[in-house]
Amino acid sequence: MTGVPPAPLDGARELFALDPAVAHLNHGSFGAVPVPVREARQRLIDEHDANPTRFVTASLWERVGRARDAAAAFCGADPAGSAFVANATTGTSLVLAAVAAGEGDEIVVTDHGYHAVELAVDDQRRRRGVRVVTAPVELGAPEADTVAAVLDRVGPRTRLVIVDQVSSATAQRHPVHAIAGALRERGVPLLVDGAHAPGMLDRPVAGLVADFWVGNLHKWAFAPPGAALLQVAPDWRDRMVPLVVSHSQPDGFPLFLEQQGTVDHSPWLAVPAGLDVFDRYGFAAIQRHNIALAAYGQRVLGQALGLDPDTLPDPGPEVPMRLLPLPAGAVRDLADTAALRTRISVELGVEPNVMWWRDCAFIRISAQIYNSAADYERLAAGLPGLLRG
Repeated sequence: MTGVPPAPLDGARELFALDPAVAHLNHGSFGAVPVPVREARQRLIDEHDANPTRFVTASLWERVGRARDAAAAFCGADPAGSAFVANATTGTSLVLAAVAAGEGDEIVVTDHGYHAVELAVDDQRRRRGVRVVTAPVELGAPEADTVAAVLDRVGPRTRLVIVDQVSSATAQRHPVHAIAGALRERGVPLLVDGAHAPGMLDRPVAGLVADFWVGNLHKWAFAPPGAALLQVAPDWRDRMVPLVVSHSQPDGFPLFLEQQGTVDHSPWLAVPAGLDVFDRYGFAAIQRHNIALAAYGQRVLGQALGLDPDTLPDPGPEVPMRLLPLPAGAVRDLADTAALRTRISVELGVEPNVMWWRDCAFIRISAQIYNSAADYERLAAGLPGLLRG
């Protein structure tokens, strides 16, 4: 049995300019911008281009502040401790600069981390002599086991721990609240990589005692690319180091992180338009739809691949992304993942993601309000033959 997919949300597919000939199952990588949000951003660009001086000097930073406050409220973050940044990768670099780990210091990560974050931490190893310590966390690990795996790698030289709230590589949700509490007792800073959290999880920062949290608004919160929120605990705000020193350097946090010269501020200002989509349907209704549809897609695709449904990876609560292991030999190494993803796109007209984790290949599917059961059924009908070919 494959179960029954959720009913589509009325008019949701028509909100997006996505190619209707393609089944878009990779929302987790880049998101998708609703048409009303694109239009709101275009109006902002038009306003800027009509009079750049007035746009920038009249009320730009008051408008950025209102948009930031709206994003913080949506995420359950502290408005006074929040700043807009371009993306979670930028936020990670800002945190690494503030922590300023040096020779012999340690940064602890898990083996579920995002590749760009892994590269940023490895850059600290190469340039500053920082030791990178990896905590292995099993797929489907219970909360207590995940906490223990992280704490087991924390030592007297640990200067930062980085844990994904929801992993891009494995779609697994991690118990960041419990990890944050345990690390706080040890006096060890935690950066929560919440790249997928805004719009996927309900108020993902509420009650979180992490020193740093960063989440993309352009993935699941319907903002344009270039919009993310960084929350910084009070003890760290004066220690933040802007990656670009500009006119607001004397103003301190958050302005000196946000005012980075002449850049396009329209993604930040359009964030409230993305949040309007949640007002239209209700956050709970969107979340229920996406979770149920992702589970349906995993079941039908797993059945097509001959997988035991009881062994399929469970990402944890409230996660509308799912993994399915690919047959041995379908992908030989990391380089092969892009080639297989391209074949699926060209030959089947489907856009999933193909992941490489612990020397195994997985297909990762996402579910968003523009998706339907037919998208996953198309992939299920074509993928087995493509893998045999």
